[in-house]
Amino acid sequence: MKKVVGLIGSLRKESINRVVFNEYRELSKAHFEMVEGEIKNIPLYNEDLDSKCEPVSDLAQIINESDGVIFFSPEYNYSIPGVLKNALDWLSRDPSKPFDNKIAAIIGATPGGIGTARMQYHLRQVGVFLNINFLNKPEVMIGGANDKIKGGCITDQATKEFLMKHIKVFSETLK
Repeated sequence: MKKVVGLIGSLRKESINRVVFNEYRELSKAHFEMVEGEIKNIPLYNEDLDSKCEPVSDLAQIINESDGVIFFSPEYNYSIPGVLKNALDWLSRDPSKPFDNKIAAIIGATPGGIGTARMQYHLRQVGVFLNINFLNKPEVMIGGANDKIKGGCITDQATKEFLMKHIKVFSETLK
C-alpha cells in the first residue's frame, strides 16, 4: 500500500486543519496509508545547526520513505504559516532532498470565505524551489469551515464527498 505523509501547518491542538487531516486520513484508508510528519519540534531555522537537527533529519527520512505528501494548512496573513515555512526551509537544506520530484497536494480550511487560496499559491511558489510535483486539481480550499466542522469532525456531507474525490484523484496520481 502507498504511504502518504501529512504535514499540518498549525500547532493548535484544536486546529480545523488537524480535524481535516484526521478525517482525510480516515477516509483514505482504503487507498493509502497516511502518517503525520511532525513539525512542532523543529527549531527556528539556523544555518549553524544545518547538519545537527534531529527532528529535521527524522522528518526528511519519513518524507523520503513516502510516495507522496499532503499539506493541511491554514492561511496566515495571506501566506504560509511560519511554522510550516520554517519546516520547509529546514528540509530544503537536507542533503537527501526529500521533496525532490515528490507528488504532493495542498488542502486548507479556514473560517473565512476565500479558503486559503493565497497560502496555497505561495506554497506552490516555494514548491518550485523544492521541485515538488503538486497535484493541480481538484484544489481543496474549505471556506466557512466553522460551519462545516463541529466537535472535531467534518459534519458537512458535501465537504466529505469532495475530500473523497480528492482522495481518488490523488491515489491515482500516486500509481
